[in-house]
Formats: sequence, C-alpha cells, structure tokens
Amino acid sequence: MRVISKKRLKQFWKREPEAEGQLQAWFAEAEDADWNSPADVKAKYGTANILNDNRVVFNTCGNKYRLIVKITYRYGMVYIRFIGTHAEYDKIDAGTV
Repeated sequence: MRVISKKRLKQFWKREPEAEGQLQAWFAEAEDADWNSPADVKAKYGTANILNDNRVVFNTCGNKYRLIVKITYRYGMVYIRFIGTHAEYDKIDAGTV
C-alpha cells in the first residue's frame, strides 16, 4: 500500500513523542500490506473499526490515540485523515474528516 502522508504522523509524534514508535511501526506495516478489502484490514488489526466510505479507525498506543485513514483498495492507497487523542477524536466526525 502507498500511505499518504507520513508528514501528518511526524507532526503528531513531535507533539506526542510516546506515539512515535507505534506510529512508525503502523506506517511500515501499512506500506508492506496488500489490503484488498476491509476484511483484510480486520484480519491484521482485529480492533480496527471499519466505517463507511472505506474509512478505518485504528487505536494506537494502548488505545490512547486514534488514527483515521481512508483506503482506496483498488489503487492500493491509504490516506491519513486524522491522528489525535481520544478527546480530539470525540470532537470530529470520523465519517467525514
């Protein structure tokens, strides 16, 4: 998969340094993945929440942070839409961000 863009993750872990290791690991795993459907994502990340419009919510760092991506399975693209704390996540609409 091609992940767009790591810059958003870097900006977040500069603010929340403890997230860096797990976000780097997620990024590497996502780039190596070959997800063809939401079922493929769930097979790797059982706690991921599958939303409408090919969006997926990942819980990271022991469920301290939320990462929302939009996946275009046909083209192998993963777009990072949001990364933040639970409090920040509660203020957004995960289906439209």
